[in-house]
Amino acid sequence: MSRFAIAVDPKNPQQFIRIDQPELSPGPLDLLVEIKAIAMNPVDTKVHAGLKKNGLPQPRILGWDAAGVVIGVGSQVQNFTVGDEVWYAGDITKPGCNATHQLIDSRLVARKPSSLSWAEAAAVPLTALTAWEGLFEHLKIQDAGADKTLLIIGGAGGVGSLAIPLAALKSKVRIVATASRPESAQWCLERGASLTVDYRDLKQNLLSHGIKQVDYIFCLNDTDAYWNAMGDIIAPFGHICSIVESHKPLEQSLIRSKGVALHWELMFTRSMYQTPDMAEQGRILERVAALIDEDKLKGSLSTTLHGLSVDSITQAHQKQLEGTTIGKTVIVY
Repeated sequence: MSRFAIAVDPKNPQQFIRIDQPELSPGPLDLLVEIKAIAMNPVDTKVHAGLKKNGLPQPRILGWDAAGVVIGVGSQVQNFTVGDEVWYAGDITKPGCNATHQLIDSRLVARKPSSLSWAEAAAVPLTALTAWEGLFEHLKIQDAGADKTLLIIGGAGGVGSLAIPLAALKSKVRIVATASRPESAQWCLERGASLTVDYRDLKQNLLSHGIKQVDYIFCLNDTDAYWNAMGDIIAPFGHICSIVESHKPLEQSLIRSKGVALHWELMFTRSMYQTPDMAEQGRILERVAALIDEDKLKGSLSTTLHGLSVDSITQAHQKQLEGTTIGKTVIVY
């Protein structure tokens, strides 16, 4: 099997090119994975936009969601063997998964759910990790009672599609999700939301359902646009967690006066900083795999493309940029 990757072209960063892969040799803690499917995330288009703006000296392989088969194991790896079927999101500081083969730190990896196809499995890791860390490590909604309300802004997107059912499975809170179209509202309700509201005029739409304030907000879309509304509707001593960076200074007087805690969730923090608990990401993926195989949690695959190529990567990026995708877009090969 030929080994290649689809990368951003350094001569024309608007475009993708096919490049040959060198022989990859696992480091002590690495796995060498033959990839079977990959998925698209907003980080792909964000990193690509930065490369288009700033340029790059050599081809850059994007992609941070994969499922595949282990074909090589580092000398210090103890919990994986050749032939294991695995899934993972990866490390933004290293070459991504838009390739036939990839080296990945074994601490970030888990065995994929046996009940999922390659395409279904590839759609889950990054969004599941982001949702899990945001909900249970930052917001700690598992400690809240049934009298508390969680608002998920961007309920039908990739992270929201996993955050809703995880919150429903692992907490008692009432779950409200934003959704502007009938099909996205139905998607959120089917996954466990108690209620959906239109994101436009969020405060008034919540009031129309008798909700004056919420105790937790998980912001998955445009922190700048929702900042003032979040400050209005968050309860005193509430918690806000966002996965979307701000592009301007955030006025904090209102949330400060309310004693609100603000959390930032970035799934890549553990791998970027090689934190002592880096292996927790592998353990989270193990728990998610168990929930899926027990039929307690469903994946979020919505669109499947076929074959790793410049055309399929370009098409997947275009779908992501449209901003109307429900669930995840996957390329299987």
